[in-house]
Amino acid sequence: MTFVATTRMQWLCQRCHKETALNSAFRSVLLMSCVFLVLSVSLYPGLWSIGVQLHSVFTGSYVPGHYSVLLINSPNEQAAKDIGRYYWKGEIQDASEILMLVKTKTSRIQQVIGYVRSLHPYANPEVLSFPVEDGSLAYMKWMDEAIPDD
Repeated sequence: MTFVATTRMQWLCQRCHKETALNSAFRSVLLMSCVFLVLSVSLYPGLWSIGVQLHSVFTGSYVPGHYSVLLINSPNEQAAKDIGRYYWKGEIQDASEILMLVKTKTSRIQQVIGYVRSLHPYANPEVLSFPVEDGSLAYMKWMDEAIPDD
């Protein structure tokens, strides 16, 4: 009887030890998963930015969101000239410019840019595009009719 009880006691101790080891391993895996998740979420914006910039360097493509355009209200032409100075070839320029607003389909932007570059007197004309997120439905329908597809 004593032999059986001792064997059974040893068996229970071994089982408890295995369960403790499994619980410890499970807790370790759970902790590492939580740490990985927190680090991934907190580092994601930086890692994404680095990845996009590396892609841009290797492919020569534009990085969306890297530049912005400001629309600035000016009370008069002189104030606009004072604000609108820019650097070109190491010198401050204050040339008068006229802003053109060209509306087209997104699929035609590269054609418009090519056309502008072929006629524009600047070596590097400013051509920016903004996708239209919302607007007059009637106007958008008119643009679909007026601007042919590629």
